[in-house]
Amino acid sequence: MTVSASRNPGTAGAKSVPDTVAQLRATFKSGRTRPIEWRLEQLDAIVRLLSEHEKDFIAALAKDLGRPRVDAWLADLAPVVTEAKYAIKHLRSWMRPTKVKVPISIAPAKAWYQYEPLGVTLIVSPWNYPVHLALAPLVGAVAAGNCAVVKPAEQTPECSALMAKLVPQYLDQQAVAVIEGAGDTTQELIDQGFDHCFFTGSPEIGKKVMAGAAKHLTPVTLELGGKSPVIVADDAKLSVAAKRIAFAKLLNSGQTCVAPDYVLVDRRVRDEFVNELNSAISSFSESPSLPIINERHAGRVAALVDGAGGETVRGGKVEADAKRGELTVIVDPDADSDLMREEIFGPVLPLVSVDSMDDAIAHVQQGPKPLAVYLFSESRENEQRVLDEISNGGTVINQLVFHLLVPGLPFGGVGNSGTGAYHGKWGYETFSHRKAVLRKPTWPDPSLNYPPFNRVKEAIMRRVF
Repeated sequence: MTVSASRNPGTAGAKSVPDTVAQLRATFKSGRTRPIEWRLEQLDAIVRLLSEHEKDFIAALAKDLGRPRVDAWLADLAPVVTEAKYAIKHLRSWMRPTKVKVPISIAPAKAWYQYEPLGVTLIVSPWNYPVHLALAPLVGAVAAGNCAVVKPAEQTPECSALMAKLVPQYLDQQAVAVIEGAGDTTQELIDQGFDHCFFTGSPEIGKKVMAGAAKHLTPVTLELGGKSPVIVADDAKLSVAAKRIAFAKLLNSGQTCVAPDYVLVDRRVRDEFVNELNSAISSFSESPSLPIINERHAGRVAALVDGAGGETVRGGKVEADAKRGELTVIVDPDADSDLMREEIFGPVLPLVSVDSMDDAIAHVQQGPKPLAVYLFSESRENEQRVLDEISNGGTVINQLVFHLLVPGLPFGGVGNSGTGAYHGKWGYETFSHRKAVLRKPTWPDPSLNYPPFNRVKEAIMRRVF
């Protein structure tokens, strides 16, 4: 498949995918991307790109996703600018070699490790945060001194086209390319045998990406999803919990990898929590329905609601043709329903009654490891239990989603929710090879080190080693 010149001006032009990748490989081989000056220039270019074209990106996000202006800035643009500025501030220290001690058996010697760029990398981004999840990994890639191909999501054509137009105007065209296309383009890209593939999306597609990359032994970072639970304990501040959960679920209509997928609420406070949640949703949402990415996805969400069982205490209407749905709250849906088995990724929030913290933890443990776990409780004992007994990508206490905005924290999943991490130094390390280096002087050079090994030599070696 060739890349359309009109859809990708100044980046890949009319070149084929193999030709574009070959050009990037030549650039990397030349050493162009290794100096810190080049890396800082690219990071500053990302900041300027989003700052100078904020209105353009907000308009594109509105067309693609119906996203409000403040939400677009908060969720898609500001986090990338923060990431890039953080990398600019810390890059020199990240690049500095780190010395390590050598054992007496190796002395005299000096040992250290240093980071080197991987080469030509591939970033495949999803549609739900089409700017953030394309450019935040790019921060790590260029900070580490790599060339990169960014493959935006075809489901958000306005954002994809805007990045294809603007990225080559700001970043080094010989080192960074934006290639648009559908799933077959992604597969063709993977078949080029990149030095690293960074994919954000669903576990189902992540498995296909990993399988395709395995043919070339391409290392992968998979940022996936899953059913991220919220545990509301009996000692939780219910009004605060309700507001924070409602806000996180309303964000992008629940189409967020770390959105609260379902709530495990202590039965003793369930009814009060439901009232608080309804009040919070009513105070936050000006529209009775929320935009959903496309008819297919809206139809899937509608089917989840229709087959859920339980008691619908808010909403319930999903219009597939209109690509909209009410924020729907369902209390105690059927445990074996698709709603409770699949990642919802839409404006539906199941509430499951539990009798204790034991029940809540056991419920989470029986499923795949989630990307995020949220706990609302005033008890340090409850907090420690959740941290110790549940394996997941990241845990947030008395809040949701905000761990994404801390560059010093690694962001990533475990098991079914992903492999690898990024943000801050973690992104720099993801796109780097940690090279071990040992230097020994040529003197002294005792005969003890060489055969033949007699009993005396062996005795000395056993004491030293």
